[in-house]
Amino acid sequence: MKKVLSVCLLLTALTVNAQTADNDTIKNWKIGGTPSFTFNQVSLTNWAAGGKNSVAGTFLLNMYFNYSKERVNWDNTLDMGYGLTKQGSENMVKTEDKLYFTSKLGYQVDGSKWYYSGLLDFKTQFDVGYNDPPENTVKLSEFMSPAYLNLSLGLDYKPNDNFSLYISPLTSKMTIVMDDSLSNAGAFGVDEGDNLRSEYGASIKLTAKKANLIKNVDVNTRLDLFSNLNGMHNAKNVDVDWELAFNMKVNDYLSAIASFNLIYDDDINYIDENQVEHGPRAQFKQLFGFGISYKFGQ
Repeated sequence: MKKVLSVCLLLTALTVNAQTADNDTIKNWKIGGTPSFTFNQVSLTNWAAGGKNSVAGTFLLNMYFNYSKERVNWDNTLDMGYGLTKQGSENMVKTEDKLYFTSKLGYQVDGSKWYYSGLLDFKTQFDVGYNDPPENTVKLSEFMSPAYLNLSLGLDYKPNDNFSLYISPLTSKMTIVMDDSLSNAGAFGVDEGDNLRSEYGASIKLTAKKANLIKNVDVNTRLDLFSNLNGMHNAKNVDVDWELAFNMKVNDYLSAIASFNLIYDDDINYIDENQVEHGPRAQFKQLFGFGISYKFGQ
């Protein structure tokens, strides 16, 4: 939780500084984002129908720092979220946890809509995840366990600021598992006892957004595909990470948020509640919330 608060305070300071900076200093930059917080609470006293007291909250932040001058284009995106829920006297349970940063530097190809580009892509989570909530005794994940770092070179088709199709035939994917207990178990595809797994192949990243798809509803989507082209692996087993999000505006400060995330990674085995390990399976997460939201920037 301390990691989340530290990052939030740092980002708030950077945002305030960016908005109060001299316009000439940041004229080539576009900086903005959407922080939001949803909260719900149920309190029961002598309630004949039964039930449990509960409290839940989720913080989400999506920010962009984009630079453009002449033929140079540098896009940076930070997407983070953290949520907890608690029922009665049970332990807190994590409901949302993500930290995702991407940085893409491109050089325009002779006035066209294509760019020679390089991409850095990093994903992890803030907090411990468990397989047996609310008991919280069997650890599944931790900060930097796993973390994914992708470095790639390719071509980016970018007709406008709302759409990008990045194609890379040269991609390095590194899976990092710093927690010793998870590393020793060979979690997330690393060899037992190793903290790093390296793969080389090809990747595609598609991002798109549309303001006012219908009145007061913004939509954005991201699709990441990676194929390991190492001869020892089946290139048809493509890793998939697809996210679709809707932001439904009520007024300047109230909104409803709906997001959907589908993941498939051939190196991640599914472990059921009885701690029986199965093969890789599609992972699906859905989030819906109503709360405070504010959109800032250009």
